[in-house]
Amino acid sequence: MAEKITPRKQDFSQWYQDVVLQAKLADYSPVRGCMVIRPNGYAIWEQLQRELDRRIKETGARNAYFPLFIPESFLKKEAEHVEGFAPQCAVVTYAGAKDLEEKLVVRPTSETIINSMFAKWVQSYRDLPLMINQWANVVRWEMRTRFFLRTTEFLWQEGHTCHATEEDAVQEAQKMAKIYQNFAEEVLAMPVLMGVKSASEKFAGADQTFAIEALMQDGKALQAGTSHYLGTNFSKAFGTKYLDRDSKEKWVHQTSWGVSTRLIGGMIMTHSDDKGLVLPPRLATTHVVMIPILSNADATPKVIEKLEKLSEKVKDEAKQASLPYTVCVDIDRDETKQIGWKYHEYELIGIPVRVEMGPRDLDKSQVVITRRDIGKKEFVSLDEASGKIISLLSAMQKDLLDRAVQHREQMTLRVENYQEFQKAIEEKGGFLVAPWCQKAECEAKVKEETKATIRCLSLDAQHKLIRESGKCMVCGESGNAVRSVFARAY
Repeated sequence: MAEKITPRKQDFSQWYQDVVLQAKLADYSPVRGCMVIRPNGYAIWEQLQRELDRRIKETGARNAYFPLFIPESFLKKEAEHVEGFAPQCAVVTYAGAKDLEEKLVVRPTSETIINSMFAKWVQSYRDLPLMINQWANVVRWEMRTRFFLRTTEFLWQEGHTCHATEEDAVQEAQKMAKIYQNFAEEVLAMPVLMGVKSASEKFAGADQTFAIEALMQDGKALQAGTSHYLGTNFSKAFGTKYLDRDSKEKWVHQTSWGVSTRLIGGMIMTHSDDKGLVLPPRLATTHVVMIPILSNADATPKVIEKLEKLSEKVKDEAKQASLPYTVCVDIDRDETKQIGWKYHEYELIGIPVRVEMGPRDLDKSQVVITRRDIGKKEFVSLDEASGKIISLLSAMQKDLLDRAVQHREQMTLRVENYQEFQKAIEEKGGFLVAPWCQKAECEAKVKEETKATIRCLSLDAQHKLIRESGKCMVCGESGNAVRSVFARAY
């Protein structure tokens, strides 16, 4: 099975497709541009969903659900919004054996239909803040698709909030971007930069878009999540007002924010190798697989008995160690597959820790333990095995993040002029940090000539743009430059 995976250095794009298919995360759909998420892939999504849902609810947001179909007139109410999404919209014109009086857009995002309800629900300052989240599917018509990263239909969560003031709404948008950053790093072990998008890259209909940007093994960036301050653009379009304490009607200030199944693709491209999927323990549903080597019929019952006791001990000690997840252990009793096949299979699907025990190990009262990302076998006594397994799980989660951070640092370069930038983007890729004058024509020039875009504008601890004393790396002008992160991106 491992031979079916194209090496990363040979063709990174094909390697990624191979890992997704061979690890049984997803498959091609009969519907062009869509994918089928297989149980292995959906289990990862469920882990993501479970952990992120908890964090979202801790902010005060509550889950709801809104219709998949949106009246076309709703999208047209906010001019920038409709212009931004029109090319990606799928539209229903015929249903119930007749032409529809009004076309229905299949949900590309839900700002408009949710605002139609917010306008009914918000009457007074007492109704604020109103904080809603939904887990849903989304349809955006894509011409070039790739598993998890860009498909016509995908899964996500989208939060939508209403606030009395601009300050409250901006703080909410920034807070959610920070939550996404912590989530990506703590759960996916995927380091991300948090910054603000340039005007040309922000969400259609937003005043500001905060984003988290990750760097993949091939040096390309991936937008991993966004959080938008919408201002009063949608509240004015839909009449979402509230009666304030001073008895005056005012427009609500709003946010929206979301991450999607794209996170799974980012996690794969951050950690996996030529053997297959490398899965951070916090995303695994099976953390440890124990393989009895059944070469001796007389020893088999004793080997299995020892592994069963070890399994229970691992689960008990994991609870005592207060790991942020419940450790799941599987004992592979299948006698129809060869040991070598099993090794490759569990490497391929990314089980974090593998434990082996055969008759000789039984005699020595030991097991053989292998950590998926390192691949080095260790002989450990049965008495110490449970503690060793738990420490390996914790170390693996930390080490994956540390290695990804190190990779990002190695692939981040400061540049001061356009010639240096062009050379670096062609020869190395990665994140290129440079001063930019904030002029759209300079940004457009970089995009057209190098295919690189501004991934985010750097922010200080107070979420203010970091000003640069140097000259714009494109036009050479000084006085209004800000620190910008450029990269080619997925």
